[in-house]
Amino acid sequence: MFARMAPIDRRQFLRAGAAGLAAGMLPLASARAEQEPARVRRYVRLGRTELEVSDMGFGGSGIRDDEDVVRHAYDRGITYFDTAEGYHGGGSEELFGRALQGVRDKVVIVTKMKADAGEDRASMMESLEGSLRRLRTDWVDVCFNHAVNDVERMKNPEWAEFLMRARQQGKLRWRGMSGHGGRLVECLDYAIDNDLVDVVLVGFNFGQDPAFHQRFTRDLDFVAIQPDLPRVLRKARQKDIGVVAMKTLRGAKLNDMRPYEVGGATFAQAAFRWVFSTGLVDSLVVTMRDRERIDEYIQASGWTRQARADDLLLAVYERDHGGSQCRYGCSACLSSCPAGVAIPDVLRTRMYARDYGDPELGREEYARQGAPAQACISCAEPTCACPFGLPVSELTRDAGLLLGRGVIPGLGRT
Repeated sequence: MFARMAPIDRRQFLRAGAAGLAAGMLPLASARAEQEPARVRRYVRLGRTELEVSDMGFGGSGIRDDEDVVRHAYDRGITYFDTAEGYHGGGSEELFGRALQGVRDKVVIVTKMKADAGEDRASMMESLEGSLRRLRTDWVDVCFNHAVNDVERMKNPEWAEFLMRARQQGKLRWRGMSGHGGRLVECLDYAIDNDLVDVVLVGFNFGQDPAFHQRFTRDLDFVAIQPDLPRVLRKARQKDIGVVAMKTLRGAKLNDMRPYEVGGATFAQAAFRWVFSTGLVDSLVVTMRDRERIDEYIQASGWTRQARADDLLLAVYERDHGGSQCRYGCSACLSSCPAGVAIPDVLRTRMYARDYGDPELGREEYARQGAPAQACISCAEPTCACPFGLPVSELTRDAGLLLGRGVIPGLGRT
């Protein structure tokens, strides 16, 4: 039985105040000025693949048509490009295919497909070949089974057979699994223990660190709940499996943080540095929608520790937005819904629409799940519970209303 976290007082969270933020950021301001123009400063070995990749990768889920943005990322030193067949109906792959023509041998391109538990190798090969056509390439460096939250998908012998044949034919080089759902740890454990992956892509951010919260609260009346994700990531590292983090911005409500960003450093950079400082990942991947975002983000490249004032920026963000964000790999809520709603997956689709400001992506993912939150809209006596205190029933109901009826309040018709 989990105890609930006591409410955190606003002043407790920000005891250091804005003055502390300013003082802590001053060293970064001068360092940033010396680094212009921004460029990737660290390249890493991606586990056993021996691929050398930029420590920050370009995510293709939130970009549709701007080849110039992709080329700008490449010009700034980014060499890891992440996409999926399902992103914008293949449009993301087509964009990469156009933008990366002429530099294919200088970049690492990874894509993802959703290979279900009952799917056969022929349909998987057809999916891969479609991705190759859209990417205008003969091979992908890593093919991930996408958004795995059911271990049966990794147990499917057709998946392993497909991977073996595709590698033999030179259509892919390395095997992967991505995930950010409630059963992520179970799926990772199985894939790692059965040598089914060379790279894993996982949701991972500062909200999963109980010690982070404890540094900003005096009176804690809860059992510190640590999702098991760090353990399984350490196991992956021990087996020389490449680890890439995603969802590192914990909802990415970046504009809300601008008033607190002083001295030349930003919340996003602080969130990235936290990920790097854990030593649990090789690289991270994040959507970069424009040139300005690219130049901001890659200021965090090269860091392997946190800067002095990072925790204060992260604390401000957690105070304002932590109450609506899941901890990846925590499955505590899954058994609390009698209707069997996949709560973490529903909240992720809400995050795309509400927090990322990308209703199209949220609607696509929600529809792919079969509109699971419809049961939440009419639920009279919700029993769902979160050990971190998230108002689960409110959030899932909001997701059902946002994404299941075609209209997103404040965002217009989807």
